[in-house]
Amino acid sequence: MTDLSRNGSAGVSAADPAPIAPFSRAWLTARWVPLVLFAALALLPFVADWAGEGFYITLFTRIMILAIAAVSLDLILGYGAMVSFGHAAYLGIGAYVIGILDYHAVGNAWIGWPLGIAVSAVAALLIGAVSLKTRGVYFIMITLAFAQMLYFAATSLSRYGGDDGLTIWGRNTVPGLDGWLDLEDRTTYYYVVFVCLLLVYLLCRALVTSRFGRVIRGAKENEQRMRAVGFNPYVYRLVAFTLSGAMAGLAGVLLANHAEFVSPAYMAWTRSGELIVMVVLGGMGTLHGAIIGAISFLMLEEILSGLWQHWKVIFGPLLILLVLFARGGIVGWLEKRRHG
Repeated sequence: MTDLSRNGSAGVSAADPAPIAPFSRAWLTARWVPLVLFAALALLPFVADWAGEGFYITLFTRIMILAIAAVSLDLILGYGAMVSFGHAAYLGIGAYVIGILDYHAVGNAWIGWPLGIAVSAVAALLIGAVSLKTRGVYFIMITLAFAQMLYFAATSLSRYGGDDGLTIWGRNTVPGLDGWLDLEDRTTYYYVVFVCLLLVYLLCRALVTSRFGRVIRGAKENEQRMRAVGFNPYVYRLVAFTLSGAMAGLAGVLLANHAEFVSPAYMAWTRSGELIVMVVLGGMGTLHGAIIGAISFLMLEEILSGLWQHWKVIFGPLLILLVLFARGGIVGWLEKRRHG
């Protein structure tokens, strides 16, 4: 009765999408868009070096790091309707683990990176255990409250810079691999981040297409029905929430190494809002849409800030128009254009 892979009313979630016929246009689109996206990202350093625009390697390294955080948020927002308004807290936790370890002269990536992910996962587990007892606006507000608590905790860490943040004196080293994996090299670090983004995307894709993902989507549509067929949606949501926090922690680890600086601003509610905008802008519940949303958001920010000092006056209304007139985000808009 509890096997979602079987046919029948007990085995098919209301949230399961209609099957896509193999080799149909929709099937090709769903698979080729991510392939083209990742191929373009893989080739970008070669194009940037050829054009003499090495700045774009650094820019897109940052974009991919925030895309990891956006994909992790899309896992719970797009598929589970868990509107976490404190997702940046896990980004900040991962970053602060790296910063604090560096302060104590521990720059070993084999220690810092797993620890940053683990601490973020534990924080997400504890916050999720409480937050997921609520629904709707209450869930939004309680995740925001926890994030603000962590934000003010970070500002109180006077030993580690407080409001001013903490400088990291060089990126982490990878003992045993440092002969050919030099994270101080711009291009090498770009591809480390690229591989992390690809792995996070593939992990999330595997999760949402598995029975686990169908339970999450089924609970989003009809929680009582999922309970009736023998599933406990709370447990599944908590696991998804914890995994999402761990992946955001990875983004924080990478961001700390990229910027060589950590700050309480990484945990601010405005950063969480930006991540939500990235997901909505690209297209919720698509995963690759979150990556497209992160690229679009940060490229718009980069272009407009170079044109006018008060660029946010343009940026805000432009995002509102995009969300209003591109229902389903950029991915949804492209799908509508493809269908005429």
